[in-house]
Amino acid sequence: MISEELQKAIDCLQIQDVYLRRCQAHCADDFEPKYDDAGGLSFQTRHFVKESSVVELNHEKRLLRVFIELGARWIDERGPEGKEDVKALVEAEFVAEYSMSGPLEQASVDAFSLQNASYHVWPYWREWLNNQCARMQLPRVVLPAVQLARNRDLSARGGPPRGHSILPRQEKNLPYENQ
Repeated sequence: MISEELQKAIDCLQIQDVYLRRCQAHCADDFEPKYDDAGGLSFQTRHFVKESSVVELNHEKRLLRVFIELGARWIDERGPEGKEDVKALVEAEFVAEYSMSGPLEQASVDAFSLQNASYHVWPYWREWLNNQCARMQLPRVVLPAVQLARNRDLSARGGPPRGHSILPRQEKNLPYENQ
């Protein structure tokens, strides 16, 4: 069941744009995916709503901007000294922008950002990751049709702490999870 806060946001917001803001992709110096056997590597992903903000344009138009960080990596779990050895990494930050037809409470903004924005970004991530894998000779990845952000349940717990964005800015190394 959709919460009242989320429904208010859905009624007030209209998707305007989805775009790539930041990206990186690389292979470790000792890994040549075209020639090395990647079958023994573990595949991990991450998907977090980083932050959201409401911006005012020309004193008339307001936009909700939602920043979503996504990543995929191939690791050797038997790396040196028992540590994970990252062999390849593909990461991106996408922005989803929504026009606002009226004001929204912060609870509605948070609920929408955490529970709905990923639906709009996910197809762009899937395509971008697939293309990067092909260009880098990495193993082909088939992601599910939909995946929600790992921190989506923050809104169910009342959202982020008052006065904070969805994720603290200092949190740079968001965790990956095995697929």
